[in-house]
Amino acid sequence: MKNDLQAIIADYVTENQEKIYRLAYHYVQNQADALDIMQDAIMKAISKQETIENPAYIKTWFYRIVVNTALDLLRKQKKEVVVAEDILAGLDRGEVDRYKDEDLFNSLDKLPQKYRSVVILKYFENLKLDEIAQVLNENISTVKTRLYKALQLLRIELSEEVFQS
Repeated sequence: MKNDLQAIIADYVTENQEKIYRLAYHYVQNQADALDIMQDAIMKAISKQETIENPAYIKTWFYRIVVNTALDLLRKQKKEVVVAEDILAGLDRGEVDRYKDEDLFNSLDKLPQKYRSVVILKYFENLKLDEIAQVLNENISTVKTRLYKALQLLRIELSEEVFQS
């Protein structure tokens, strides 16, 4: 049974590596950290494979591991020392960022984590509300409330961005 679960996990990761990377990247906005999260999540999944009750739910089980691993990394990074602004200014080459929907991502980054997670899983990972509830280990009504609140906050933030431009 143990080898069967390892094979199921390996197959799932192989088939969905881009989705897993994208999910991790949405949390950390950094390629190296997203890859680290993927690697850590795979190791955690293999070491905790006995916790999966039904292999049919591997997607939500694995997404929960990725989300928790990303949140752990973000908490750890908050504790690290911040580089002084004058040092950062010396490193700035003055290049213009060329990202689509930069206002959206900036506004999304300003959301509290509990709202940001719901938006990322719903709109970037196309999960259903019941799947989001499983990933976040929350009640579905809590997920719906957080999604509604997050969209309100994003709407306010984005409308302020438009008026400031």
